[in-house]
Amino acid sequence: MTNVRIGVMHDRDWAPEGLPEFARRAEALGVDDLWVVEDLGWNGGVSAAAVALGATNRLRVGIGITPAPLRSPALLAMELATLARVFPGRLVAGIGHGVREWMAQVGVAPRSPLALLEETITSVRALLRGERVEVTGREVRLYGVKLVHPPTEVPPVVAGVVRPRSLELSGRVAEGTLIAEGHGPRDLEHIRELIAKGGATADHTLTAFAFACVGDDPDEVARTLHPHTEGHGAWLGRPQEEVFTVSGDATRAADGIRELAAAGAHTVVLRFVGVDPLGQLEAVLGAWQAPSA
Repeated sequence: MTNVRIGVMHDRDWAPEGLPEFARRAEALGVDDLWVVEDLGWNGGVSAAAVALGATNRLRVGIGITPAPLRSPALLAMELATLARVFPGRLVAGIGHGVREWMAQVGVAPRSPLALLEETITSVRALLRGERVEVTGREVRLYGVKLVHPPTEVPPVVAGVVRPRSLELSGRVAEGTLIAEGHGPRDLEHIRELIAKGGATADHTLTAFAFACVGDDPDEVARTLHPHTEGHGAWLGRPQEEVFTVSGDATRAADGIRELAAAGAHTVVLRFVGVDPLGQLEAVLGAWQAPSA
């Protein structure tokens, strides 16, 4: 648990021109990771990752997630390889199904989302390893594609998925699993069972995203979280009160990170809501690093 990484998300609603300064300040606070988002109509994940990597010196930057239907596996591997060559050891590539309604909105909804994700992740990983790839799948077709400049240090490719069959797929083909906001320690135990069923090895990583709101006024924290947990609860199909958050005063928030770590999370990525997200991050890190009583 002591080795858990702590990350922070640059929220999709925040203007992209603020990303470089946000990344620099997060790095100065000592956070391990910064994660960027790719959702339809918001920001591009690969370009945002490039901005964050270029603005910092140490931070690991994760892409959470690139929707497989929106991107050719060959082009995605080319883009990831470029970042990994320039910033070795500092990139994590998340790939997922994408929101089906959004994929339909731009005319790329696949016939088989599971087949597309498996074939995409398998192809991207092979290309990043420098292999010549031949795939004639249900959704992906590549005929002798090979990267001229594969990365010297291959970035991990992880799957951002939610449903049981997709979690099994992640255990089968990805190097890690991204777990969406709202999932708590009990969920992580079930998720670990599903990825193990898919064949995950011991080095398969779990990265848990979590809504976070830090403050000394419990009522204000609850009011700030409410619209986020309400909407996310509806998406997850669970009551709002069962949406897990890292929230409360700094000590309670740090305890929330510890709960996720004890349940198996290797990285906890905080998605702050409310004012002064970097101030909230600083408070949590201070409580996290404080010696136990």
